[in-house]
Amino acid sequence: MSKKAVSTRVFVAIVALLVVVAAIGYALYATKSSTKTVQTTIPTTVYSTIPTTIYSTVTTPKMWITPGLYNSSVVSFVYTRNYNCTPGVLTYFPNESVVTKWTQCEVGMGNAQAEAGAVPLWVLVPAFAGLSIFGVTQLGATPQGFPVFEYNGQNITILTDCGASGTPAGCPDHPLYLYSPAFTAVEEHLGIKNGVFGLPEGVLPTPAHDHLISCCLKVIPWYTIVVLVFDPNILPNPVTGECTQIVPSNLSNPTANCLNNFENLVNALTTHDSAVPTANSNNPIWKALGEPTTQVVVPGAATPAQLSNANSNLFEHFYVNTINPYLYYYSDPCEAFQGTSCPY
Repeated sequence: MSKKAVSTRVFVAIVALLVVVAAIGYALYATKSSTKTVQTTIPTTVYSTIPTTIYSTVTTPKMWITPGLYNSSVVSFVYTRNYNCTPGVLTYFPNESVVTKWTQCEVGMGNAQAEAGAVPLWVLVPAFAGLSIFGVTQLGATPQGFPVFEYNGQNITILTDCGASGTPAGCPDHPLYLYSPAFTAVEEHLGIKNGVFGLPEGVLPTPAHDHLISCCLKVIPWYTIVVLVFDPNILPNPVTGECTQIVPSNLSNPTANCLNNFENLVNALTTHDSAVPTANSNNPIWKALGEPTTQVVVPGAATPAQLSNANSNLFEHFYVNTINPYLYYYSDPCEAFQGTSCPY
């Protein structure tokens, strides 16, 4: 699947956005003198060059592979066909016809019954990294498209399974743009009434994210559930699947709800943590959503029983293999860590 670059017009719009943001007092993503990478940098070629011959059930000559999390382990998603967004945006938002020029994919409503036999795929968005999740360098992202979390005088690169769409780290078989009323809420919180990046109001690039599943080792459709992660202490390292404490917390074990399995996601939905307001004090996404103190926010899910309710119309199609793609790709697993400290 080809990836599209963000146009010059987009970058001009971004500069205008930054002026607006500065005018209303948000010190977003200013360049700092010190830089720290908590999660290690992985070559983006890992997504497309892993030999598919290791998958005995895969016969298609060229397949796309992305990492994911399953039962506290890092696994491989082997895509069998392109994503689809069913039914389209106008089914849920009939007044948003301008949006369809850019995307048929939405977050905010969803319909898990659109494809028989579909099961949930939770998409973990590091919302604590603010607007950098959309992969634009002027908003703080790395040139590869990974978000950057600015905390305590440091810029912390947050590596994810997928960088933002339209960037070098963006994953295959993902939509370039999404529409969401939540995006509109953030834009309006910033005083922006006509959209950004040259896009309609509420349309933005698919943000950087990780993948989490609770089953199944077979080819089936997966319906997407977006999870906004506001506690940086529970976002897993994409290579190891483990979490590292980044921000002080009032919890006795700040990483106990590491989002590498579904049970921890259930707990995180109702766990309040002082790390959340500490990490998000200058984050317009967090402010636009009313400054929640829970570790995660799942649109449409107020209780754990609702966590499997679809909140988007995005369906993906892949087979799950239990091999960690990062560690398989390298003859020496430490090569994946690019000269930084290797735990193996």
